[in-house]
Amino acid sequence: MRVLVTGGAGFIGSHLVDVLRERGHEPVVFDLRKDPGADVRDPAAVERALAGVDAVCHQAAMVGLGNGVLDAAEYVSRNDLGTAVLLAAMAEARVRRLVMAGSMVVYGEGRYVCPRHGTVRPGPRAVGDLEAGRFEPACPECGQDLAPGLVGEEAPADPRNVYATTKLAQEHLAAAWARCTGGSAVSLRYHNVYGPRMPRDTPYAGVASFFRSSLARGDAPRVFEDGRQRRDFVHVRDVAAANVAALEAEAREGALTAYNTGSGDPHTVGEMARALATACGGPEPVVTGAYRLGDVRHITADSSRLRNELGWKPAVAFEEGMAEFARAGMREG
Repeated sequence: MRVLVTGGAGFIGSHLVDVLRERGHEPVVFDLRKDPGADVRDPAAVERALAGVDAVCHQAAMVGLGNGVLDAAEYVSRNDLGTAVLLAAMAEARVRRLVMAGSMVVYGEGRYVCPRHGTVRPGPRAVGDLEAGRFEPACPECGQDLAPGLVGEEAPADPRNVYATTKLAQEHLAAAWARCTGGSAVSLRYHNVYGPRMPRDTPYAGVASFFRSSLARGDAPRVFEDGRQRRDFVHVRDVAAANVAALEAEAREGALTAYNTGSGDPHTVGEMARALATACGGPEPVVTGAYRLGDVRHITADSSRLRNELGWKPAVAFEEGMAEFARAGMREG
């Protein structure tokens, strides 16, 4: 299969290209890092790139929380306009297979259970609570403490920041494309991806990158809130393998299918910081109590649909992955 990989020179995309080659496919890299003219928002450039292509893995995106709403226009341009241009060109070229980089951020806060009211969905956390160090969301009905759980793909979307909003819009665009063309679209809702080739020192990188960059400078990782926020850290090679599994699976024509893509082994941010510091032989993390508006407290999702339907399972354990990441090189920007 000849596969166009947008963002194919980036963090996840470059690993995907490696796995595609290992599986006997022919990846075609479309990335601004490789070619300044390879902008997914340029219809002519995308049209040329799609020549002879059987499928597309759409990884190109502006990621991370960024700078609040100050860079909203750039997020929308790169993520949503770029996706719209790509989909229009795919329709014209009659390319009917798409696997795209989705994100668990479309859910907002994770799943919570109240002892009295069952499953509830708390709203955004109040600034006053965050300032006072009250980081855990409370039951919106009675104010009691909540127990976090796993989110399934059927949970309603509730994006809490600009990036999350653009990722949800990408899914809606891909679903519309699939219905109009009879194409098959898959959105892999990535959890916190980490591993070799992760970008360093950028506001758009993940928390693992921030901690790794600090340790490389000999500084202690600085952990926001109380460090107890739960995430699912999934290795980049496992994410690349999930993309290939989705490509090779039987197509579901005329629809978009979403799959949570996580390790299934949640850890707190504080645990991740400590594991990375230990593996690097660096200073212990510092828990700062600081916060970022738009961050959610807990988000861990159930990835059993991906395992059961596509036969995928993660191969890199948390401890093994963090030890490798501590030694691995990182890229600039």
